[in-house]
Amino acid sequence: MKKILSILSLMLLLTTLAMGAEKEIKIGITQIVEHPSLDAARKGIEKALKEKAKEKNIKIEYQSAQGDFGTAQLIVKSYVTAKKDVIVAISTPSAQAALNSTKTIPIVYTAVTDGVSAGLKGDNITGTSDMSPLEKQVGLIKDLLPKTKKIGFIYNPSEQNSVLILKKFKEIAKTKGYTVIEKGVSSVNDINLAIDNLLGQIDVLYIPTDNLVYSSASLVLQKANRKNVPVIASTRDIVEKGGLVTESIDYEKLGYQTGERIVDILNGKKPKDIPVETLKNTTLVVNQKMAKKYNISLDNPRLKNAVRY
Repeated sequence: MKKILSILSLMLLLTTLAMGAEKEIKIGITQIVEHPSLDAARKGIEKALKEKAKEKNIKIEYQSAQGDFGTAQLIVKSYVTAKKDVIVAISTPSAQAALNSTKTIPIVYTAVTDGVSAGLKGDNITGTSDMSPLEKQVGLIKDLLPKTKKIGFIYNPSEQNSVLILKKFKEIAKTKGYTVIEKGVSSVNDINLAIDNLLGQIDVLYIPTDNLVYSSASLVLQKANRKNVPVIASTRDIVEKGGLVTESIDYEKLGYQTGERIVDILNGKKPKDIPVETLKNTTLVVNQKMAKKYNISLDNPRLKNAVRY
C-alpha cells in the first residue's frame, strides 16, 4: 500500500511539475536579405519580445534568404514543418512566401510598404508598414537643392514595394515640377551599368527602400558622388554611408512595434483583429561631409533639428 501511495505521489509531483513548466513558444523569423534597416527591425522585434514577454519561454530561429525568393519559400516551409507558433517575416517577399505556405500559423510582418497591394491579406496575417515619408523626402530636394529639375530613381521592378513607391514618388514629384527618370534593375549585375547610364541624365538621385538596390548601396553612392550627383536617401543608414540627407522612420522602433503585435498574439489575440500600423514619427538626418561637398550650409533652417553624421 505504501509503495502504491509513493508511486501515486511521484506521479502527482511529475504532473504538477509538467503543468508548472512554461510551454516553449517557437518563433521563426525569415528575412529576405541582410542590410542595416532590416537588421534594425529584427533587433527591435527581439528587444520587444525580451521586454514584453520575458515570462514566456520563447525560442527564436532566424534565417536569411540572402536575396533569393526561392530560398525564402524554403525557409518558411521548414518553419511550417517545425510547427512554429508564429512566423515573423521581414520584407514583402518574405511575407508573401510565408502567406503562400500557411493560412493557419500566425504571420506578423514588418518592413512592408503596403500589405494590401502586395496581397498580404488573410485571417492569419498582420504587421507594420515602413512606408517612406515621400512628401517630406521630396520636400528636402526642393528646400536644399533648388536647382534640381530631374530626379533619378533606381529600383527592382520585381519588388512590389518599389513599384508602389515609384508610383507615389512620381505623383509627388510632378506636383513640385520635377521629372523622374526611372531605371529598373533585375539583378546586382545590372546595377553597375544602370547607374552609370542614369547619372548622366539627372540632377539628384533617390534611393528607395529596395532590397536589391540596398545590397549595392555602397557602389551606387560611390558612383553618384564621383559624378557630383547628390543622393536623397530613404533611410538613415544610407546617409551614414554617403547619402546627403533623408527624413526617415526608425527601423528599430518599427521592429519594436512589430514585436508588440507578436506579444498580443501570444497572449491570445487573433491576427485578423490586430490592425496594420505605421510608425508616424520620422527623423531628419544629414551627412555633414556631403553637405559641404554640395555647398549646403548646416545653418540652413531646414536642417536645424537634423541628426548629423
